[in-house]
Amino acid sequence: MENQFERFTGKRMERILATVIAIGSAILGAQALVAAIGGLAHGASTVQVVLLLIVYVPLAAMLLACVIGRGVRQTAGVFAIGYVVALAAWPLVNDASPYRANQPWIFFLVNVGVVAAMLAFAVWMQVILAFALPLIYGYIRLVEGDFSSAYWTSTAFDVSFTLILGIVIISLGWMFRSVAAGVDEARGQAVASYTAAAAGAAVEEERVAMAALMHDSVLAALIAAERADSDRARDLAVAMAREALTRLANTEAVVAQEGSDDPVGTAQIVAELRRALSELGADAIVEERGTAGLIPGRVARAVVLAARQAIGNALTHASGRGLHVVAEGDGDAGVSVTVIDAGPGFDLETIGEDRLGIRASIVARMAAVAGSATIDSGAAGTRVLLSWERA
Repeated sequence: MENQFERFTGKRMERILATVIAIGSAILGAQALVAAIGGLAHGASTVQVVLLLIVYVPLAAMLLACVIGRGVRQTAGVFAIGYVVALAAWPLVNDASPYRANQPWIFFLVNVGVVAAMLAFAVWMQVILAFALPLIYGYIRLVEGDFSSAYWTSTAFDVSFTLILGIVIISLGWMFRSVAAGVDEARGQAVASYTAAAAGAAVEEERVAMAALMHDSVLAALIAAERADSDRARDLAVAMAREALTRLANTEAVVAQEGSDDPVGTAQIVAELRRALSELGADAIVEERGTAGLIPGRVARAVVLAARQAIGNALTHASGRGLHVVAEGDGDAGVSVTVIDAGPGFDLETIGEDRLGIRASIVARMAAVAGSATIDSGAAGTRVLLSWERA
C-alpha cells in the first residue's frame, strides 16, 4: 500500500500546481468578471445572471480549495462540468445580446476550464476537454455570427490560441506529475533496498550474537562439565551451566544482556574481569594502567565478554600458563584490555570456519561496537588486544 512518505514529491507537486493554477485562474476570472459586469450593465436577464452564478460560484470554490489545499479535485471537477454546461447554453441565453462582435466574458475562462480538468480528471479526459472546449466555443461564436466571414478569422485565431495553450498546459501538468512519480518511485525503491539491507544486517548480527552466546556459555559449560574432576570444578561447571541456561532463556532480551549505553567507568571493567577470573578458576591478576574514564555501557559489556572468551581460551588451550590481564584506560577517549598467556600458541589461519570462539566471541563482538581485536600468537605465547576509541 502506498503511504504518505512514498507520495511526498507527488503531493508537493500537486500543491504547487494547485497554487499556480489558483493565481492564473484568479487573474483570468477577474478579467472575465469585469467583462461580464460591463455586459450586464447594458441590460441583463435573470437567465444571464444565473449563468454567471453557475460559472463563478464553482470557480470561487475551486480557488479557495487550491489556496487551502483541500477538496481541490472535487471543486475543480464541479467547475469544469459547470463551465461546459454554461458554454453550451451560451447561445440560448445571449441570443439577443448587442455585443456579439466583442469576445464574450466566457471566452476568458476557456483555459481555466482546461486547468480545472487537469486538477480533477484523468489524462484522457483532460485531453478531450483541451480540444473540446475551444472547438465548442468556436462553433458557438460562428453560430452567433451566422457563419459570416468576419467571424471566421477572429474565431479561428481565438480557437487556435486557446487550443495550443490548453495542450501546452496539459502536457506540462503530465510532465511534472510524471517526474514527481518517478522521484517517489526511486525513493520508495531506495527505502526498500535500505530496509532489506538493514534486515539482513540485523539477521547477521543476531546470528553472530547467538553463535557467540552458544560458544561463550553453552560450549564452555559443557567443556567445564567434561573436565570436572573435583568438587570445586563440578560446582563451577554447575554454575556455568545455570548461567548458560539463563542466558538462553533470555535470548530475546538482547539489550538487557549486552547492557545499555549509559556511561560505565573503566574501574567497573576491571571489577568484571576479576570476577570472570574468579569464576573461571584462573590464578591471575588484572593490572590497571592509564587514566580512568567513562565509556558507553554496551562497549564495556562487549570488552568484558570478549576478554572473558580470551581468558577461557587461555585456560583451555594453554592451561593458564603465564596468564596476565592488563586493563588500560585513556580517560573518556577509550579503553583497551590485553590478555596474555605463555602457551604454545596457534595459527589463526588454520582455525576452521565452524570454530567461533575467536571469530564470533572476540573479533565480531568487538567489531559490533566499533572496536577492534588484534591477536598475536606464536611459540612464545598468545597476546589478545581488545581496544575501543571514541570516534
